[in-house]
Amino acid sequence: MALPDAVPRLRHGPVVLRAFEERDADLVISAASDDLIPSITTVPTSGSRRDAVEYIARQHSRLRSGAGYSFAIAKSETDVAVGQIGLWLRDIDEARATTGYWIGPGHRRRGYLTAALRALTDWALALDEVERLQLFVEPWNEGSWRAADRCGYQREGLLRAWQQVGRQRKDMFVYSILSGTPVPGDS
Repeated sequence: MALPDAVPRLRHGPVVLRAFEERDADLVISAASDDLIPSITTVPTSGSRRDAVEYIARQHSRLRSGAGYSFAIAKSETDVAVGQIGLWLRDIDEARATTGYWIGPGHRRRGYLTAALRALTDWALALDEVERLQLFVEPWNEGSWRAADRCGYQREGLLRAWQQVGRQRKDMFVYSILSGTPVPGDS
């Protein structure tokens, strides 16, 4: 399957991955108040509705610019957004893609991240252009790296001072999964 020219709708268990909609502004506003999400993503720190709507518009421009696919993670039953996950294509010419994600305050520890990562991973590894999917996680972020483990990603090592987070360079674990690797089912 080739890279689609629109953000697809992907479903797995309790979540659906879909394009962001203006009604998702409340999620972005709540994420702005999180201590970490704005420092490692492009979520605005202001918490204003205008900035949240502009953030959503930027998510739509990601595909047009070639950066990749930005999905809202929404509850399957209600379609209410709880987070964001992306497939980033900066290194697609090398058959590599990267994923990154966040779950909004008040929606964590409910299985949404693992289900979203599993849905994105299944879809991404079925794309002809993706042979390696990778992600980067701060060592203290146990919830994030446990989700990666549950989805079949392998920890490859620690990258020292790998990424700017706020005003500091932070270490990151690097995880990957390769095309042809079975993604574990729900446990």
